Amino acid sequence: MIKFFILKLLLIFFLLNIYLFSQSENIGFSVSSGVGLISSSKIFPNPKSSDLIQRNKSYEIANVLAPFIELKYHFNSELSIGLSAEYSSKMIKGNFVTALSGNQLVELESEDGYSFIPIEISIFQTLPFSTNDFNFNIGGGLGYYFAFFKRNFGNAVVQNVESSPVFGIQVSTSVEYKLFEYIKIYLQTKYRAPEIKVKSKYDKNEIVYKNRTITILQDTFDTKISVNGVVLTLGLSVNFN
Repeated sequence: MIKFFILKLLLIFFLLNIYLFSQSENIGFSVSSGVGLISSSKIFPNPKSSDLIQRNKSYEIANVLAPFIELKYHFNSELSIGLSAEYSSKMIKGNFVTALSGNQLVELESEDGYSFIPIEISIFQTLPFSTNDFNFNIGGGLGYYFAFFKRNFGNAVVQNVESSPVFGIQVSTSVEYKLFEYIKIYLQTKYRAPEIKVKSKYDKNEIVYKNRTITILQDTFDTKISVNGVVLTLGLSVNFN
């Protein structure tokens, strides 16, 4: 009897929300686009090492630009759901390669980096103290994260032979300002921390590097890409309500 009463209340609540959504003047779609700035990310060159120090060793790639696009459906003026896609890529130089030159083990300079592609679905709630011109929102949801390791080193070609996309959660806060009736500009802060494992391979063991031939110790190697920095986003939104 109690279960039936609870189910009845839930059904009434659900039907009431459908009615309220259908009466809203703000129901409909919007499309957003802009650019984000990833504050920090890391590459772990030895994620499977048995040595704890080597396993936790990393180098940072900071201030990565990330253009994005997002499609939102607005149930009403307070609640919306969004699907977004983003792309970022950056490389830095450093002594990241350990190789054999003659009889000596040396650390050599390469240019390392990654490409990162997140696909995220989010629910957004507009906060009660918002005004006609300013909307303050909180959001969160799930993400599916792809990453690919990149390396420029001598005459070698480095290819990814295996990459393991991961699911993760993300949360955000944003403020929107209405420029015109159907156009808004907004600033968003997003928090997430995906870690993607990648296996890569050199196309050869002997590589010409600065006019000398060096030998790679392992033609196949593992890396871990951690994109755990805050994302600061500036975007423009067009509503089709």
